Amino acid sequence: MIGIVDYGLGNVRAFSNIYKRLNIECAVVSSPDDLRKVGKIILPGVGSFDSAMRRLEASGFRKVLDLLVLKKCIPVLGVCVGMQVMAEGSQEGKLEGLGWIGGEVRSFNEKVRPGANEAVYRRLPLPHMGWNDIVPCKQDRLFAGLDNLIRCYFLHSYYFAPDDNEAVLAVTDYGGPFASAIRSKNIYGVQFHPEKSHGCGIQILKNFAEVRQC
Repeated sequence: MIGIVDYGLGNVRAFSNIYKRLNIECAVVSSPDDLRKVGKIILPGVGSFDSAMRRLEASGFRKVLDLLVLKKCIPVLGVCVGMQVMAEGSQEGKLEGLGWIGGEVRSFNEKVRPGANEAVYRRLPLPHMGWNDIVPCKQDRLFAGLDNLIRCYFLHSYYFAPDDNEAVLAVTDYGGPFASAIRSKNIYGVQFHPEKSHGCGIQILKNFAEVRQC
C-alpha cells in the first residue's frame, strides 16, 4: 500500500484520487504510527522549506520517515518541496533538511548551474510556473512507458542541486539546466507536480507504485 503523508502541506487528495482511478491501494496517512503499515511513501509539499521542516517535526513524521526510508529502505517519492526537504539545507531558509541526499536547495537567482546563461538567468520570471520538458539522464523505472517528450507542471523558485551528479535522474531547462528528478537507491524526488501533469504525471505515479524495495 502507498501512504500519502498528510502533514498539512500538499494536495494529498489529488494523489489519492489518481491512485484510486488506477486501482492501486493507497491511503492518506495523518498519523506516524499508521505510516509504519505502508510499503511505499509519497511525501508531498508546497510553500517554503522551513515551513515544511517545522511541520514534519511537529507532526511526529520526521523520526518515522527516517526509520522507514533509511533503515528499512521503503521507497519514497518526494514532490516539489517534499523533494527539496530531502536536501541538507536550503538558501530559502535556515533549518536543516532531512539530509537523505547530499546537496543544497538553491535559488534560480544565483549563477551556480553549469551551462546557465548569465544574460538569461538574471531576467528569469519567478516562480518558474507552468509546463516544461523533462529530459531523463538515464533509464529508470520512474519514466517507463513515456516517450521522449515528457512535459510536466512546475511551480517553484528554488531547485535541488545534488552534490553527486549520479543522483540526477532528469533535467529541465530554465535559464540553464537544473535537476527536475533525482534518485538515490530507494529515495526518489521530482520538482514538478505529477498530480497536476495529466497523462505523463499519472504514468510517473503508476511507475512509482511498481518500483521494488531495495
